[in-house]
Amino acid sequence: MLRDQAVVRLRVGDAELVAFFGMPVGANGIVAFAHGSGSSRLSARNQYVASVLRDAGLGTLLLDLLTSAEEEIDARTGKLRFDIELLARRVVGAVDWLAQDPEQAGHAIGLFGASTGAAAALIAAAERPDAVRAVVSRGGRPDLAAEALAGVCAPTLLIVGGLDSHVIDLNRDAYAGLAGEKRIEIVPGATHLFEEPGTLEQVAKLARDWFVERLVAADGGAEA
Repeated sequence: MLRDQAVVRLRVGDAELVAFFGMPVGANGIVAFAHGSGSSRLSARNQYVASVLRDAGLGTLLLDLLTSAEEEIDARTGKLRFDIELLARRVVGAVDWLAQDPEQAGHAIGLFGASTGAAAALIAAAERPDAVRAVVSRGGRPDLAAEALAGVCAPTLLIVGGLDSHVIDLNRDAYAGLAGEKRIEIVPGATHLFEEPGTLEQVAKLARDWFVERLVAADGGAEA
């Protein structure tokens, strides 16, 4: 699933972040992935979803939101993964990088957030409403976006496992706070990490359809 991806480095503030970047020929739109809860660009789950998106003609940017030094600190303390303000700044930086890069400028941008990364993605969507055209959360904590939820204009899809009862409640609370187009999908028989047979495939299909419908129509920079 690492095929057709290049390693890129993004400067965000005083941090250099590493990402996998994949752009199919004639791509319509780009989806940036915001990982959370100690995950990274190597996440097998997000790599799988990204491969499905690339097969559908979308570019993908799988970004490490923490530097290697910060990952070492987080491995010991577990604190940085819940620093939503820090994570959101990093996602905003990725959105700005995509919007300003001469080769990518003009492509509609989507955000895919997992766990605490979902909150960071939603805050970034609220801060960059003209750039972010769609958001998908997988087993996310959108509730941690707090007051930023009301400022999210991008169509937002919340995907939660049917057996992840606590996170379902948190997503329903966040859903009520979203002001724009929104939908919540409960995947039957899935726990928090969607490890059950067929459940991650459902996530990927839901995300693919959500992004393709919204990003391809909005993408003014790619060829038809």
